[in-house]
Amino acid sequence: MKSPSEIAAILSASAAGSTNPRSKPWILVATILASSMAFIDSTVVNVALPALQRSFGATVTDLQWVVEAYLLLLGSLILVGGSLGDRFGRRRMFLFGVCVFAAASAWCGGASSIQQLIAARAVQGFGAAFLVPGSLSIIGASFEDNERGRAIGTWSGFTAITAVIGPVLGGWLIEHASWRWAFLLNLPLAIAVIVVSIWHVPESRAESARGPVDWGGALLATFGLGGVVFGLVESSQLTWSNVRVIAAVILGAICLALFWFAEKAAKAPMVPPELFKSRDFTGANILTFLVYAALGVFLFLFPMDLIEVQHYSATAAGAAFLPMILLMFTLSRWSGGLADRYGARPPLIIGPTIVTIAFLLLAWPFAGRSYWTSYFPGIVVLGFGLAVSVAPLTTAIMGAADRANVGAASGINNAVARIAGLIAIAVLGIVVTSVFNNGLQRRLAHIHIEEPTRSEILNQRTKLAAIEIPAGVSADERQAISAAIANSFLEAFRVTMLLCALLAANGVISAYLMIGNNRTTESAGHSART
Repeated sequence: MKSPSEIAAILSASAAGSTNPRSKPWILVATILASSMAFIDSTVVNVALPALQRSFGATVTDLQWVVEAYLLLLGSLILVGGSLGDRFGRRRMFLFGVCVFAAASAWCGGASSIQQLIAARAVQGFGAAFLVPGSLSIIGASFEDNERGRAIGTWSGFTAITAVIGPVLGGWLIEHASWRWAFLLNLPLAIAVIVVSIWHVPESRAESARGPVDWGGALLATFGLGGVVFGLVESSQLTWSNVRVIAAVILGAICLALFWFAEKAAKAPMVPPELFKSRDFTGANILTFLVYAALGVFLFLFPMDLIEVQHYSATAAGAAFLPMILLMFTLSRWSGGLADRYGARPPLIIGPTIVTIAFLLLAWPFAGRSYWTSYFPGIVVLGFGLAVSVAPLTTAIMGAADRANVGAASGINNAVARIAGLIAIAVLGIVVTSVFNNGLQRRLAHIHIEEPTRSEILNQRTKLAAIEIPAGVSADERQAISAAIANSFLEAFRVTMLLCALLAANGVISAYLMIGNNRTTESAGHSART
């Protein structure tokens, strides 16, 4: 899923008038295929989580790390990746990212343990930190001003199509072949991108790129986020009394504090502190964090609910997202016009309000209900709320920064969206495991089963709904235990959706209090991210 302000980043890129006209369609092919790798991978992985759990006997903590390892490296390094492209060559850094991403995808597909898969996902995130910003900066540098809008529209349209196809295709591969093919699918795409890029994509640099690369800031951000996330994720297994958990959180917090002071002192900071002097910029980023935190947690838990509790196939679970994605795609141009007509503030209040309602609707489905009467209404409302919010959010970010800083502003907002999911999955993962464990113990206490059987089930509680029921229990006992596991997961899912609604509601408050009502006619805001 495309994150906030990716498209706005091209406004800071310099157009290259020397690009061969015959190469321009191929440039779009290369950037669309490369972006599709990252977008497909981010959606398919969520659908693959239950299959990974069964294949490796993974715990919920392991599954969190499969997602978090990728987001950690991408979120903390994406600004450095864009900066290195401007300095050392956009095509060079773009191809470096593609090669790293492809190699890591092959490693993911061949992983023999969950620990190997987590390590490979971290390398994927490192590659994506160069691939993602490189795609749009190449388009910005390769097309003239009068061609760029159409090029961006083509890129946005085709990548949106891949966002629609990705979960369904990935779910079909997981169901009929193996979860490994969800990662190996990237290899032919990467080969095509490399061949086309070598032959048709010209090299370009930003003449205005000056100052040293902010490696200190990148390292502090990575270790700071990594320490805090490690402590939060591992606390569900190791508990908060564990020395490693306490030390990781403290060291992470220290690194994040040092990061802020380092950015103030840096000659070319990743995150220019002066941008946050704008209330609109700060408010838009708070809104981004809150809404995308809620969305990240939903995308993590929803496939597990559908596959493990509701017993959907992987293909059906992937298709369940289609109404949301299609609504965001078809309404993006319309929602961009809302900001032009009414200013960014009204849609950024109304949109997150609709998102809040969507999460309240998603909190109440029960096991065994039809998709159309349980999840479909919430999915449709969520898609509409995001469609109303996303393009005006880009507009607000662009309007809050002067032209010299629009690239940095959009990059920061993009990173905030990635980090939101990273932090939210770590924090709300604690809530999920706690509510599930308490619910399971309470329900098992009312089932007449042997104590060794009860202990064996409770010892697997970190697997959540994927707990394996011991052999030897009667059919009636098996049915009662299955119901206890499913209802405990649904209880945790409901509580989490209510917390997601609370996050979105706080986003409404931040928009109301901090974002102004300045109208802007920047056209790039219309090509919203989906």
